[in-house]
Amino acid sequence: MTKGIIFDYGGTIDTNGDHWGKVLWKGYERCGVPVTELQFREAYVYAERTLGSKSIIRPSYTFHKTLEIKLRLEMEHLMTEGYWDVSEEEYTNKHAELLELLYREVCDVVAESRRVLGVLKNDHPMALVSNFYGNISSVLKEFDLEQYFNSVIESAAVGIRKPDSRIFTLGVEALGLQAADVTVIGDSFYKDILPAKKAGCHAIWIKGMGWTDEKYDDNVPDMIITRLCELLDL
Repeated sequence: MTKGIIFDYGGTIDTNGDHWGKVLWKGYERCGVPVTELQFREAYVYAERTLGSKSIIRPSYTFHKTLEIKLRLEMEHLMTEGYWDVSEEEYTNKHAELLELLYREVCDVVAESRRVLGVLKNDHPMALVSNFYGNISSVLKEFDLEQYFNSVIESAAVGIRKPDSRIFTLGVEALGLQAADVTVIGDSFYKDILPAKKAGCHAIWIKGMGWTDEKYDDNVPDMIITRLCELLDL
């Protein structure tokens, strides 16, 4: 019954439903950065708040550049707080190792997502609705994704952030459809699924590793999937 589709970006198209905080932590573990998950979580929150409050990310920055900065902020916080006693050389090496590992994984996931988007685009107009840093257009070009979306609604550009349902209403209006004819696909129950339903849309939850252990009402989304490619079987 869906005539149009709205996609979230971060955590949906680039990690197959896994929260970026968990993706980063798994990377820290694999690269042997000797900090606890609690210490990492503090650094992650610090970096996100810093990026949200300061104009660090420029519109021209690629995702690779954005990830490089995000990791630097996290690692510098870990060192400043005394959680990680490390030489400059080791810090530089670990930063480069983690950046390469995570970026390579994202490229692999996006390649699969690109295939899915290509198939869906044949039958549905699609929009992107994302909380991002003001450089989503550069990121889409970096991964050759801009061709799939009729419209891109970015929080930094429109001044509305999820979970405010009005940002999904903007997406619906950009598609020129009624909300009841649009399906939203996202990874966050509270930032994607609940506001999408409030806006009158259908919602498909791509459910991966969450950031918290909160309980969710699985009856709220119209469907739950674990990989984006499952959309091709509907």
